[in-house]
Amino acid sequence: MERIEVTLRIVLQQPPPGVDFGLQKGRGRIYETVQKERSKGEDLAFNFAVTVKTGKDGSPDFVGPFVQGPSGERFVYIDIGTCAGQTNTHWSRRLKIPLSGITREMVNAKVLLLARVPGTGTDGGPSCAYAWRPRIPAWQWQLDS
Repeated sequence: MERIEVTLRIVLQQPPPGVDFGLQKGRGRIYETVQKERSKGEDLAFNFAVTVKTGKDGSPDFVGPFVQGPSGERFVYIDIGTCAGQTNTHWSRRLKIPLSGITREMVNAKVLLLARVPGTGTDGGPSCAYAWRPRIPAWQWQLDS
């Protein structure tokens, strides 16, 4: 079974200012927030690598220290506010970015894969929970050109 390393970039578009955001590395209670940044209201980008193997149905299956969830339902977390270690905020959220939109063809292109995700939710606070909820505008993984 061939394994390929792919670089992903998540861009949070205009998250609310004054809130810390970071990429979650590790699972459960044993994790750290890396690439932590405090938002100034401008886009924030998180770059990281995942390993791709072939799943049972032939689709890409993702593994690595940033990958969460069971096979076929993989995702990464963006930690927000207190979840990212910020102490002077009332925000305590995580944003779940699904990897299911990444196709075998995208993996085989061996280029950076990009997701531009709204950084602000409908309540005016940081986007949270599942990034493909109906209330959040549609986005998808794409090849970075």
